[in-house]
Amino acid sequence: MQDITMLVEQQRSFFYSGSTLDYRFRTKQLKALKQMLQRYEQEIYIALKEDLNKSSYEALTTEIGFLHMEIDYTIKHLKEWMELEQADTPITHKGTKNYIQKEPYGVTLVIAPWNYPLHLAIAPTIGAIAAGNTVVMKPSEYTTSTSSLLSKMIYDTFDTNFIAVVEGDAEVSKKLLEQKFDYIFFTGSTAVGKIIMEQASKHLTPVTLELGGKSPVIVDKDANIDLAAKRIVWGKYTNAGQTCVAPDYIYVHEKVKGRLLKAMKKHIKAFYGKQPIQNNDYVRIVSSNHFKRLEAFLTNGTIVVGGDTDKETLIMEPTILDNITWEDPIMQEEIFGPLLPVLTFSTLEEIVDRLKRMDKSLALYYFGEKEKNQHYVFKHISFGGGCINDTLYHLANPHLPFGGVGTSGMGAYHGKYSFETFSHRKSILKQTTKFDIPIRYPGGKIAESILKRVMK
Repeated sequence: MQDITMLVEQQRSFFYSGSTLDYRFRTKQLKALKQMLQRYEQEIYIALKEDLNKSSYEALTTEIGFLHMEIDYTIKHLKEWMELEQADTPITHKGTKNYIQKEPYGVTLVIAPWNYPLHLAIAPTIGAIAAGNTVVMKPSEYTTSTSSLLSKMIYDTFDTNFIAVVEGDAEVSKKLLEQKFDYIFFTGSTAVGKIIMEQASKHLTPVTLELGGKSPVIVDKDANIDLAAKRIVWGKYTNAGQTCVAPDYIYVHEKVKGRLLKAMKKHIKAFYGKQPIQNNDYVRIVSSNHFKRLEAFLTNGTIVVGGDTDKETLIMEPTILDNITWEDPIMQEEIFGPLLPVLTFSTLEEIVDRLKRMDKSLALYYFGEKEKNQHYVFKHISFGGGCINDTLYHLANPHLPFGGVGTSGMGAYHGKYSFETFSHRKSILKQTTKFDIPIRYPGGKIAESILKRVMK
């Protein structure tokens, strides 16, 4: 506890030194971060393989590659983002100059999850560095190899007064949350997100919560079925479904259900082979507890494809479940695994009405060609972000904010939005001393008359 308190105090002292306010300092640290990722790339592959059985391809595409692109994009635009933002001046403020200055919050806490243990620890940190903050990083205790490697990489690359890693279990997280941070960025479950927000409220610390939820896929009768099946299978079973924006379940039009299921079976076989459970590159479930939770769902509905499991390796095949109802246990919580329930619908209106009354999901995916229906779905259902005729791909665009709404989270990041998340927008008015407008001061009928005309 004393060490954590001292660490936060030392980072605060470093922040007060003003070193992080300099553009050159920030870009230097971002370049160091990229060099760190390049230097330790092979060790990263090994750690992710040990923790989750990730292949080098999946590690590159879902963890490392994104970070390189995000750092490059941030360095390219940082000077522009840091510039003073001019604001308009109303007639009542004649003679003034008005602008917004982006300033860092100070000492920040980044709490990362286990499903993308490198990506989701470093990605928010990029924004924190760019905005001029210091960072205390808390990786997940469930991915011990990556957590240990993160600690080593950060310690070898950065001064701990600027960026430090604190490893440990939930008790360590609790101790961290007792400290007074200036900003907290959390990625994880909704249940833990509520605890984070409650603890942050004790110091009135602002938070970003990147949570999850049951993200639906809607496949309409005019969808390109084969392409929809291919993109759904990719989006669902990447990382064995352990992705916060993975399709949680499918709502497919009754007229195309058979074709969709047939096409999905084909693409599962193409991606993972005839026996995915023996595929050495297929991601495993993170823990035995999570595995048992998912295994219990296999009794829900009817297995269309998959269903095999290996308790020793914690591998669970890509599985599709049919004949599912909203009363089944699998529909009562976010699945976060390679199980995909399928429900049917006959009219778009019936499912839009249901979905808009549910907890707001982190993502929504619609497959269909009619723009009228696309607009109808996206206008009437609230969710964090999503795709038309695709899955997951929106989160890789640095020009789009990524984040949730309601129970799926609050705040957003990626690209410029990461910089803005970790920056306070400070409003400043610079008043002239060359003249003084008397009408704002009390006294005088003429002034009152002028003000009525100007302010009404």
